[in-house]
Amino acid sequence: MSAPEHPRADPQTSERYLARQRRLCGYLAERDLEAAVLVDLEGSRNPSLRYLCGHPQDALLFVFASGDTLLLPWDVPLAERHAVVGSVRAFEEYGRSEEAAIRSILADAAVRSAELPASLSYPLVESLKASLPGAELLCRSDGVERRLRQWRAVKDEGELAALRRACGLTNELVEEIETLLLGSSQGHPELREVDLALRLEAKAREGGAEGMGFDTLAAGPQRSFAIHCFPSVTPGSFGGQGFSILDFGVVVDGYTSDVTLTAVRGPLSGRQEEMLKAVREAYELAASLCGPGAEPLAVARAVDEHLEARGFCMPHSLGHGIGLEAHEEPVVRSRKTAWSVPAFEPGMVFTLEPGLYEPGEGGIRLENDFLCTGDGVEALTAARLVRL
Repeated sequence: MSAPEHPRADPQTSERYLARQRRLCGYLAERDLEAAVLVDLEGSRNPSLRYLCGHPQDALLFVFASGDTLLLPWDVPLAERHAVVGSVRAFEEYGRSEEAAIRSILADAAVRSAELPASLSYPLVESLKASLPGAELLCRSDGVERRLRQWRAVKDEGELAALRRACGLTNELVEEIETLLLGSSQGHPELREVDLALRLEAKAREGGAEGMGFDTLAAGPQRSFAIHCFPSVTPGSFGGQGFSILDFGVVVDGYTSDVTLTAVRGPLSGRQEEMLKAVREAYELAASLCGPGAEPLAVARAVDEHLEARGFCMPHSLGHGIGLEAHEEPVVRSRKTAWSVPAFEPGMVFTLEPGLYEPGEGGIRLENDFLCTGDGVEALTAARLVRL
């Protein structure tokens, strides 16, 4: 594949980043803040930095209410290719020290009020406050980073295009995996968990993916009772009698998909047949209830009640938002959390993934990615329950 064009050569791409930066500048000005600092470094990842300027990783970003932006990347050539910012300065100039960089930049700009990343350690924040006595430095959980997460919940056209590419590639992989599984039913060589995981990553990379959205989870019948199997893959067989779960996602242009298919091979016990039917019904019910204005809390409660009426209890949330991260707002859960939203809005992309798990019977989960539109929901992926 040829290298992608520089984003700044694409006016639409550049304008999307600049629009996000302007929105943040307005937020700062409304709160009498002169600057905000975002940090995305090893041990302190923050995809909102990429959301604001396009730089993929390892940098500090300074956004000033005046409209100026300054990026301090670890890798300057990478930033020059990807970042849409006012100026770039090497993080190396500050000895790769977050404290030295933040102190120097804010002092040079004579900043009187700024918000620091909530991820910074308490000693570091206190040291910065002591070294910048003339500035009011805020570090809070309900500030800039929280607001950015909320904004990221509703995707713009560029984000949706990336998610559609990720989901399109995911659907190709689902088709291939199903073909492999059906082939194993017809006497082809036995499939192993590790073979499936490695094949998925190789095919995803060949298809243009940056990588996998998270460690692929492949659990044969002996391990599918766990919500998230540990370890994520083994040399054990996949697709034998009972339930086998395969959970994966691919990243395209920074945005990830997230799907789960379950391979079902009979004969099944009576309890397993009940689990299979209950999950299928729960999935169909969830999809029918979602749409603009629907309450995620109410949708999740309806599904929980449906399963409970059939003697089951789902031990995890019904779904979650996806985007630059595999888990974002909105959460689709039957009790309120910090990631809850009052209602689905057009542009939100989220998973629906009812699942049931019982030691001795195994586990079954069906997960796909959905886009909330102006008049309903659109399924972006096509994972399914594969009966072998």
